[in-house]
Amino acid sequence: MKLSSAILLIGSLASASAFAPARVATRAPSSLNIVPGDKQDVADKVKEIFAKGPKVDAAFDKIVQERFPGAINNQDLVTKTVDILAGKGYSGSNTLLATSLCCDELARQLEDDFNQVYGNNFNLGGLSGFPFAGNTGFGAMAAHIPDDGYCLVVYGPHVGIAADGTVGKVERSGIALVDTCCGSAVAASNYLKGITDGGAVITTKLQEFSDFQQGAVQELILPHGKRLAEAKDRMIELPYALYDSQDMLMRDIVTKGSNGIKRGLALLGGIQINTGPNTLDYFVPMRFDYMNYRGDVAEEMLPQLVPQVIPHLKNEEETNSSEKSRAPWFLRKFVKSS
Repeated sequence: MKLSSAILLIGSLASASAFAPARVATRAPSSLNIVPGDKQDVADKVKEIFAKGPKVDAAFDKIVQERFPGAINNQDLVTKTVDILAGKGYSGSNTLLATSLCCDELARQLEDDFNQVYGNNFNLGGLSGFPFAGNTGFGAMAAHIPDDGYCLVVYGPHVGIAADGTVGKVERSGIALVDTCCGSAVAASNYLKGITDGGAVITTKLQEFSDFQQGAVQELILPHGKRLAEAKDRMIELPYALYDSQDMLMRDIVTKGSNGIKRGLALLGGIQINTGPNTLDYFVPMRFDYMNYRGDVAEEMLPQLVPQVIPHLKNEEETNSSEKSRAPWFLRKFVKSS
């Protein structure tokens, strides 16, 4: 057969297949098959995900808590989140997971942990975790939610913590260098510092398609210049600043796309903390809301996820301003008076 004839044949077959009746595929069940009313405890099922992974390291956990009060490891985060949502009817077969996390391969760990419960995720995020898929991406995602089903959206920036406690750095498998994390965030922070300190040169490169996401990250961090300049530790404050910008964008995107919500949508926002290969990753929950099919926040579930109070924040009198400013806003709300 001549090459030209073969190409025509392949083209005709491809065209014909495009008009063939679509096969209705059933949603692949998750490996845990979590369903409402299941007699096996959800926590026991989620433990299967982490059985072969790193165990809790008490010494390193203390390091994380000192730098990011209120952080919980991925195992506890997934266990509690799945347990809470199972009570609302979420299961592995009726739920679509959507994420807006950084492109960094380290950010995939949290997705992988939730994937084993809810199946593959719809990706809304780009550099630094910003929801670059925007309104169009959210609308496409909402159309993929199972009929009469639910959605869980997990979003936020990420930051690394090295074994020695250095924030903004992390060990990576197969790489001797203790690398920057998040590289996009740190680059944007350095750009902003150049502006606030003077000497930065603004160029049209920010608008180039070949690097438009990083240009957007740098523009979206601009309002936080004074905040970062005055921070006790710029690398600790940086992910909180990024989260505030991302949360603002996510709220707007969800509000505009709320007509695509079916039975319910849960928004889990916070700061993802990536660590070395031998320790668990962590997450600082900043928001955990349940929205009904009308797009209204039906319940704020954050207290169910992180009901504990930071030990050294016992009351207003015993808390100095620097300690309190390092605590996430939701934990400041839960400070109890003695």
